[in-house]
Amino acid sequence: MRRTPAVPGKRRSFLAVAGGGVWALLALIHGAANAAQEKKITRIGVTKIVGHAALDAAERGFEVALASAGFKEGVNVVYDRQNAQGDMARAEAIARQFVTDRVDLIHTIATPTTQAVLKTRTDIPVVFSGITDPIQAGIVPRGSVSGSKTGNNVTGVSDPWPVRLQLETYAKFVPQARKWGTIYNPAEANSVSYVQTMREAAKSLGLELIEATATNAAEVELAAKSLVGKVHAINITSDNTSVAHFAVIARMCNQHQIPLFAGDVDSVPKGAIAAYGMDYFLVGYSAGKKAALVLKGVKPGDIPWGPVEKFSLVVNPSAAQLQGVRISDELRKRADKVLD
Repeated sequence: MRRTPAVPGKRRSFLAVAGGGVWALLALIHGAANAAQEKKITRIGVTKIVGHAALDAAERGFEVALASAGFKEGVNVVYDRQNAQGDMARAEAIARQFVTDRVDLIHTIATPTTQAVLKTRTDIPVVFSGITDPIQAGIVPRGSVSGSKTGNNVTGVSDPWPVRLQLETYAKFVPQARKWGTIYNPAEANSVSYVQTMREAAKSLGLELIEATATNAAEVELAAKSLVGKVHAINITSDNTSVAHFAVIARMCNQHQIPLFAGDVDSVPKGAIAAYGMDYFLVGYSAGKKAALVLKGVKPGDIPWGPVEKFSLVVNPSAAQLQGVRISDELRKRADKVLD
């Protein structure tokens, strides 16, 4: 039987084609793997102690930062957004559910919800925002300082308010006011810390601070009523319960012409005369940038935590008129923003 003579180069050509097919197949497989990786859905649990303008702004800022880093809702991210409605038992239940569901990352907004998550002793990465004093609250290790690494599964952005500077600024709006009131929830560690600082600031400025406490919406209104006739002005500091029901306090102040001031700029449109504070969208945005690093493989404990330190003075002439206060030209000029 005669064999067909081999054609020179024939075998090499066949192998070349075969080899090309192999490489093409490998490239196809590699591309599919990359596509699968790109389409991996990241699950993020979001837990906040209560809904109010500042915390809602932090939540938005966080998600905008992640989207700008390529983690977009509806594309490769799913958010499980939860609100504890001011209930610590509910906050702890939400935290346990996130651990059971094995979400990829947890965004904790405010001190109580962060404490609830850490109580589960989970190894899921935690990125916090809107926490006054993470050290005092036991969220970052004792001995840690702002700008340092935690060495564990936690990082985030704190929001220390310039309490003394705030009170000094607000006193310029109503120099005749000597008795100042405040409302806070004694169950919130951040509130207790701020009120202590406010007491010290008031004393050093020769002012008297009269305190009222509230743990829920109904008590906020009662607390506001209790201050009527006892104070010349009210200053609400970083208290989630009071800020969540700020409009209730504002109505009382409008009715009795009591000047009302806030510590967060997001409360100014709700009826405060002014606030010298921070933009909580930027707080959340900074936290979101840290979360993006975590999702890209950096350990949370290797990402330094720290504060957002940019403050703005926002004034509300309409609220001032309702509460019997004239804003001086000097304070108007000093303001970073004057609401229409």
